[in-house]
Amino acid sequence: MIDAITANQAAALAAKLARIEVAAVYPITPQTTISEKLAEMVSSGEMDARFMLVESEHSAMSALIGASYVGARTFTATSSHGLALMHEVLMWASGVRRPIVMPVAARAIGGPWNIWGEHMDVIAERDVGWMQFYCENNQEVLDTVLMAYKVAEDPSVMLPAMVVIDGFILTHTVDAVDVPEQGQVDGYLPAFRPDPVLNMDEPRRFGGLVMPDWWTEFRYRIAADMEGAKIRIREADREFGRIFGRSYGGLVENYRTEDADAVLVVAGSAAGTAKEVVDRLRGEGLKVGVARLRVFRPFPSEEIAELSSRGVVGVFDRSYTFGDGGAMFNEVRSAMHGSDNIVKNYVGGLGGRDVTAAHMEWIFRNMLDIADNGLDRKIEWVGLRDGSGRW
Repeated sequence: MIDAITANQAAALAAKLARIEVAAVYPITPQTTISEKLAEMVSSGEMDARFMLVESEHSAMSALIGASYVGARTFTATSSHGLALMHEVLMWASGVRRPIVMPVAARAIGGPWNIWGEHMDVIAERDVGWMQFYCENNQEVLDTVLMAYKVAEDPSVMLPAMVVIDGFILTHTVDAVDVPEQGQVDGYLPAFRPDPVLNMDEPRRFGGLVMPDWWTEFRYRIAADMEGAKIRIREADREFGRIFGRSYGGLVENYRTEDADAVLVVAGSAAGTAKEVVDRLRGEGLKVGVARLRVFRPFPSEEIAELSSRGVVGVFDRSYTFGDGGAMFNEVRSAMHGSDNIVKNYVGGLGGRDVTAAHMEWIFRNMLDIADNGLDRKIEWVGLRDGSGRW
């Protein structure tokens, strides 16, 4: 069924199709309409789940960890300061291997106050042991929530997942979405049946004290299973394509990169703009392409390393970590270590500022100029009002 809905509505419908059993939420802009849609479906009887409106995002995540221990499929959504408030229990959720799925309406973190879209909130949580999926459009939001459960609940993974939705750009924009039939989803996503679960008749200890002689092994298992999740993500995407007729390339979607002299790595909604500019520049005979980063955790090192045969690689970060370049830039640069490629960082779209076709065209032309004349600057802030921002 084709429906005209926002990305937030798509995320809520995906939770319903996934047959979640417990949702614990606390409202925050621009995520709130996900929570409202869930509440509406539960109260009307359209959705069979326990809906918990709690006193904070910290409480929401804590409640879901407990619900997951008894074998429930769990769901929440948040944004910005709400995600930051969860920080402590985000690490707990991954540490005790709870496969919670959480759409995040990616948004700036104050101060000063700003409620519009960027990736700083999710990038700030990149090291807490959660998988991170970045969506380009509303259809991908619905599909990725389902795929995230498929991967997260795999016994070889058992790690939580964020589904990143660009705040306002997607969360509040209406687009046509193909909503699959429940039977199709049931065939793709089986019921969650973890082992072991909390059972009062068979007492166990969950998440107890670990002494130094075993702690490193616990961290290593998360690292190893996060790495192994790459295989499961590729498999889940291929199976989704067979059943629903849509697939997204696994961890990275390559768009016209096969013979490109310049490739831009970009995540989220800005990828759509970049693709349109690629098509126009290709019409002028310029060989450019886009490598859309669908998954940031686990990081697709193998796919990114393959770009080493493509010439200049640019990385567009919609956040900045106040170090030597943006987070995505540094991951790409690490994956391409040992290659002769020039890798340049472009920073833009912060705090809800538009990423326009003109910005993307300038980036591609700058990369092509670098291919001919060498690297001018390592980091470039795109679209600053005074035209500065280069070093």
